[in-house]
Amino acid sequence: MIRTLWLAALMIIATSTLSAVEAPPGFEAAFNGKNLDGWKGLVGNPIKRRSMSADDLAAAQQKADERMRAHWSVVDGVLVFDGKGDSLCTAKDYADFEMYVDWKIKKKGDSGIYLRGSPQLQIWDTENPDGFKNGADKGSGALWNNRHSGNRPLVKADRAVGEWNTFRIRMVGAKVWCWLNGQAVLDGVVMENYWERDKPIYPSGQIELQNHGNTLYFKNVFIREIETEEANRILSGGWKSLFNGNDLTGWIGATDNYEVHEGAIGCRPGKGGNLYTKDEYGDFVFRFEFQLPPGGNNGIGIRAPRQGDAAYAGMEIQVLDNTAKKFATLKPWQYHGSIYGLVSAHRGYLRPVGEWNHEEIRAVGSRITVTLNGTVIVDADVAKIEKPVSGREHPGRFRAKGHIGFCGHNDAVRFRNVVIREL
Repeated sequence: MIRTLWLAALMIIATSTLSAVEAPPGFEAAFNGKNLDGWKGLVGNPIKRRSMSADDLAAAQQKADERMRAHWSVVDGVLVFDGKGDSLCTAKDYADFEMYVDWKIKKKGDSGIYLRGSPQLQIWDTENPDGFKNGADKGSGALWNNRHSGNRPLVKADRAVGEWNTFRIRMVGAKVWCWLNGQAVLDGVVMENYWERDKPIYPSGQIELQNHGNTLYFKNVFIREIETEEANRILSGGWKSLFNGNDLTGWIGATDNYEVHEGAIGCRPGKGGNLYTKDEYGDFVFRFEFQLPPGGNNGIGIRAPRQGDAAYAGMEIQVLDNTAKKFATLKPWQYHGSIYGLVSAHRGYLRPVGEWNHEEIRAVGSRITVTLNGTVIVDADVAKIEKPVSGREHPGRFRAKGHIGFCGHNDAVRFRNVVIREL
């Protein structure tokens, strides 16, 4: 799994002991580190709760809350369960969400996280021989109650019993992803409905910290709700379209110098300038198709500011007809796919002029990888370059974020199927 600076910051916060809980950007602290505000006791299961009248449910909830407070407590910023009561439930229901939670168990411990009120993302002592028949030796983090969609983790990533572990959980629709201590243990697995096997999982519900009569510890519980647009990107593999195929909505800069024709963005002949995405991007995978006319020249600016030369203020990945005679004497770092002035690309992988090429630019920290028609032609850490080959400074290589754009040079280069996935 690739970690961005943002994700690294989340993990640092989520795995530290906080006296005053501060949620990472975009998240809310579901547990304030002081008391049980925002939590409630367990009343039956979703079917039972649904069948109860409002008055009966309120009365049952009052009793459940009293029982909850008798067995769950907060000690030094940690939620502690004494092993004698029921699960602890969020007072709020969640649909699509992402969650961080730290957990710790004792020997022979057995716990889990109920999602939308349903069992469960498994937690247990993976070294307990008594649990091997149920898969404990395979590790925590799987949907143990699944019958058909898979109920084993991808890897065993648990730390030793008595040590803190960190879950990152994401649920969109019926699909669940889980990372345990930074390793992916569940990848978009459909969660089955344990309570009603003939129905899909409920569209929303409470999150529960489950118990099996063991002493349990939880802290740093952070949750954020996932909105519609992000949910759609996740369900489509995280890819977001940057071009609607009809107009330049979402693009800024030299919009008058570009046109949309037959589902492609093209630089107008004799025109140029930079056409930038409205939004800025840090770590990402950017994919597109491009078509070169004879002698065509353009470029892809990445992490660029609005002002200045994208090749120096940001970075520019060359888009160029390598076969044109007028380009025969260029420097190696000026040919197609090169990071202009910094890194020379391997040549010989462009399709014939006039055909559509497929390209991917991956930017992760200071490492830039360019893949042309399925072949990696650049893979370099630009921060480790001591002296740029252009002989000029390129301060833009140290930028962490900026616009992505087409850098036109008066030629009718065309682009289509322009998508991005933020990392």
